[in-house]
Amino acid sequence: MKSSINRKLQDDHCLDVKTRKVNVYEEANRCLLCQDAPCTKACKTGDPARAIRAIRFDDHKPALRWVNDCTDADLERAEQACIHYNWPIRIKEMLRSISEDDVDDSHYPDLTIDFCGIRCENPFFLASSAVCTNYEMVARAFEAGWAGVFFKTICLQEIKEVSPRFDAMHNNATHGDFYGFRNMEQLSENPVEKDFYILHELKKNYPSKVVIASIMGQTEEEWIKLAKMAEEAGCDAVELNFSCPQMKHEGMGSDVGQSPELVKTYTACVKQSVKIPVIPKMTPNITHIAEPAAACVEAGADAISAINTIKSVTMDADAEVAGQRTISGYSGRAVRPIALRHVLELAQMRKKTELSGIGGIETWRDALEFIQLGCNNVQVCTAVMQYGYRIIDDLILGLQRYMAKRGVSELKALVGEQLPKFLKPDHLDRDTIIYPKFDRELCIGCGRCEISCSDGGHQAIVFDYETRSPRLVGTKCVGCHLCRLVCPAGAIGVTKRIVKQNK
Repeated sequence: MKSSINRKLQDDHCLDVKTRKVNVYEEANRCLLCQDAPCTKACKTGDPARAIRAIRFDDHKPALRWVNDCTDADLERAEQACIHYNWPIRIKEMLRSISEDDVDDSHYPDLTIDFCGIRCENPFFLASSAVCTNYEMVARAFEAGWAGVFFKTICLQEIKEVSPRFDAMHNNATHGDFYGFRNMEQLSENPVEKDFYILHELKKNYPSKVVIASIMGQTEEEWIKLAKMAEEAGCDAVELNFSCPQMKHEGMGSDVGQSPELVKTYTACVKQSVKIPVIPKMTPNITHIAEPAAACVEAGADAISAINTIKSVTMDADAEVAGQRTISGYSGRAVRPIALRHVLELAQMRKKTELSGIGGIETWRDALEFIQLGCNNVQVCTAVMQYGYRIIDDLILGLQRYMAKRGVSELKALVGEQLPKFLKPDHLDRDTIIYPKFDRELCIGCGRCEISCSDGGHQAIVFDYETRSPRLVGTKCVGCHLCRLVCPAGAIGVTKRIVKQNK
């Protein structure tokens, strides 16, 4: 009897939950993004897995194109086939809650843009890393739609990697979808001749793609030798890796990148030795990234790549190497604001140069932020390691749709457009305020806003325990918007900016 009552309560609870409007992004984020997705195989008339992937990577309205002909029965079969380890994705409810796209896809602009005088079919490149270590990998990426590659860094030293070499930061005990990623990987383990042969074959077989060799030397002679080999292999440009944070050899990687004198010397000797563009890659493990970057530009650099990974420590015992640990590089979406800060400082240098942005890019909107701060292209690594080359589909789709919606016909028009908005702190408006605004229909009465405002803000929210509703105390509110940021229901918006009143 007791068990039947419990089942009845659970059924009633499930019914209650299902009557609430689904958050499409929250539900899509639960999707496992399966290979050979069972949901699509079970669906007779569409591709729900592709639609969900579009939502996951910030293209929710265009997602409908993959399920336009699906009936409710099709989507229900897809949901029944879902192999999620907890409970199935609410496929039908999620997709049926999306409104029709308001942008005509027949007017999408192309994404071509020049970088260092090289025509690129789009701004999306693979970053020099584990995602591009051999011919087959890069060829698949090119076939998928990536415009170019910064091939994994080539050096003359013998490289031996450790095991394991990766660690990740998840929320609590979740798996798979990490927000931060740490790696102890160094450079290419291939023989030097093999790597340059791969680059030669890639350029020969994919002439419209951009093939860039990333190199690292220990002496001027090594830098020159590797750069010449890149040019002879037919590479479009050469990237100088001044930034790897976990090199076992002295005088290489980020140790070099922190010295304006060394990067200037090495950039100059390479620039004098080859005719192809030279692109130094900067380390974020420094207080003022513009100092070595400016030295590179003075030496003739054609562009700057930034950033490489951030020196970090994680403490998971499963990531130990034979019971030992070391400092190594941190990447993933958690580092994007830091990467953007460095890119901003590079864009604000007195002597301007082209920029290639790197750091935590997963969606087209992430990429757009780098472009709007002055980058002509962006490089992606961790997101590819996590989700595969297939993310290029939604990077391209989202950026094209954004441009079409704004009426922008050329990508270069977006490059650096947000730079004028960045001022020094003493130039910001401190005489006006924007108050938060509660949406009573969306508010679920959890009280999170009151807790945060009380313990981390200015005690400007009163919570009515009877009605489970918050109330703003205007005389105490300073417009910090902590409440809006912690609200799990998105029930707190903003009012118009007004002049501050004396309190």
